[in-house]
Amino acid sequence: MSEVAPEHGHIDLEKPNAARVYDYYLGGDHNFAIDRQMAEEAIDMWPDLPLVMQANRAFLRRAVQFCVDRGIRQFLDLGSGIPTVGNVHEVAQLAAPGSRVVYVDTDPVAVAYSKKLLSDNPEAAIVDADLRDPERVLGSPEVAELLDLSQPVALMMVAVLHFVPDADEPYEVVNRYREALAPGSFLVISHASNEGRPDVAPAHADLYRKRTTTPLTMRSQAEVTRFFDGLELVDPGVVFLPEWRPVAPTEVGEHPERLTGLAGVGRKP
Repeated sequence: MSEVAPEHGHIDLEKPNAARVYDYYLGGDHNFAIDRQMAEEAIDMWPDLPLVMQANRAFLRRAVQFCVDRGIRQFLDLGSGIPTVGNVHEVAQLAAPGSRVVYVDTDPVAVAYSKKLLSDNPEAAIVDADLRDPERVLGSPEVAELLDLSQPVALMMVAVLHFVPDADEPYEVVNRYREALAPGSFLVISHASNEGRPDVAPAHADLYRKRTTTPLTMRSQAEVTRFFDGLELVDPGVVFLPEWRPVAPTEVGEHPERLTGLAGVGRKP
């Protein structure tokens, strides 16, 4: 574990945490032994998992660049996780200096490290809030200070909606955010799915259900596409992670379905 951490009294060290497990998959060091143990179990079950996570991170970078290229200078990243190379603000501010980014997460490690990382960046901030509470997120001082919701925003929901169970009405949550966004805003989503690897994906979801406080809800392509209802779905639609606007055709590979996450971007008309 890296040297800077919040007080352990605020961290459950008895169960793995999805944000810290993801950090381990990406080669980060902001995780604990319990997280590494679960990640290794998952990798034994599904050796391609680190590649899936890397493909998801690559999608995030391409999607941010896509939004910047279309004039977006404001980003709201929900469920942003632990800071890792290639964060939204790094990509956006490199491509368009002055871009403003607000991250949102509830994991104390993610929040603590985000605050440290952003301490000298006046155009980026972290909100300690649950994305399932859009009113709290959108009404936060950080959003009020950095984002002008009367202007287009890129709403990032990358690898997070699969942690929102059906009982918590994920479509309604997304709708409440969308309603607050100005025309010309973009919704960016990636999502875990059984499609592509039905042989191992359900067992992976079962591991999260048994071991963490954030069980996975796998959704089909049709279910993920439904999040974009009322938006203009950007070509090529909702596809496997490597298939969404690759920089080069060679990035897709012969079997993009092996990297099972689904990804898409929609524009609010």
